[in-house]
Amino acid sequence: MKKIWLLGVSVGAVALASCSQTAASEVEVQGPTIVSLNPCTDAILLEVADPRQVLAISHYSHDPRASSIAPEVAREFNSTGGTVEEILALNPDIVIAGSLLAPASVAALANLNFRVELYGSTNKIDDSYAQIRAIGVLVGHQDRASKLIERIEQSLAHNAPAGGQEQITATMWQPGQIVPGEATLVSELMERTGFASHSQARGLGQADYLSLEQVIADPPELLMIAGDARAQQHPALEKLDSTRIEGFDPSLLYCGGPSIIRASKRLSEIRRHMK
Repeated sequence: MKKIWLLGVSVGAVALASCSQTAASEVEVQGPTIVSLNPCTDAILLEVADPRQVLAISHYSHDPRASSIAPEVAREFNSTGGTVEEILALNPDIVIAGSLLAPASVAALANLNFRVELYGSTNKIDDSYAQIRAIGVLVGHQDRASKLIERIEQSLAHNAPAGGQEQITATMWQPGQIVPGEATLVSELMERTGFASHSQARGLGQADYLSLEQVIADPPELLMIAGDARAQQHPALEKLDSTRIEGFDPSLLYCGGPSIIRASKRLSEIRRHMK
């Protein structure tokens, strides 16, 4: 009881934990139960686990601005703010989180005998495949992980440009007016779908700031706008006659897994618009 008192867990939270244990015992769950605290692992988890294994996903996945999951799907699952109290109440077998989870939270969960698995960001498609396989093993559904990877491979092949087509110079203008670096997932996806990074060719690296003045002075063939800063909506952009401007959903920028399918499809769609 001392640990619970120090963490400030209420009697109601403990009661909820007891209820969740009772509910779990009434319905057999094939494989470990999971709470995910990361929106990127949320998306993979919902593809490879049984729904009854997923006790909660992150609160980010209930926000369409940050989620990689369709809103109607995300709403079918509980969410948490990632507090130890919430996790204790749900009493999962495993907690999945991003590698930036606060050390104090990791230590608190370990002291309460929760298994915690941390996953970093995926900067390459192969990194995402490795993460999908690892989560598939974790939840006991390696076959579903393999099928998800097959779907991603099929999407990448389907959305690749035809042989002999020249690359289109493009800039991905992300939220905060920054651009992606070479070692990022979205940059690899751009290359796989027939684009050459205009910003990288001009010496800009990961998260470098791109001003409106720079865009106007040296415009690319294609400007993909994924942010909503004032400069990214400026009327001066409409005067770039030789530049096509397309919107890009920022939720497709950072996560691997099934988001790769949507991102590659969108990039291919934009390329077709360039013809």
